[in-house]
Amino acid sequence: MATILFDGVCNLCNGFVQFVIRHDPQGRFRFAALQSAAGQALLAAHGVAAASALASPESVILVENDQVYSHSAAVLRIAGQLGWPWRLAGAGWLLPGAWRDGLYRYVARHRYRWFGRQESCLLPTPALKQRFL
Repeated sequence: MATILFDGVCNLCNGFVQFVIRHDPQGRFRFAALQSAAGQALLAAHGVAAASALASPESVILVENDQVYSHSAAVLRIAGQLGWPWRLAGAGWLLPGAWRDGLYRYVARHRYRWFGRQESCLLPTPALKQRFL
């Protein structure tokens, strides 16, 4: 099962998690906030320095089959598994990685200003609790 690590206080990131949950009826993805102990342990287990990820949690991180994907690669891999019409986002792979990640970083840098932030991480509903680490 793939795990999506996200900035737990970011409204845009929380919206993305809710979007994935709605469009992933098979429950292929689990979730953990980057700020959580489970998120930090998963990063450490895959050789990613948790301190650097937490210092600037600007990326959604996908851990899948012992591989770690970040930035646009993570989003495109996630979208590709959500089915029609979200699979169309796969066309993004045609763009050079520097362009995709540049756009991704631009949105990430401004996400708090544009979408706001919460004081604490998202708390899942009891029905979704088993999908969160």
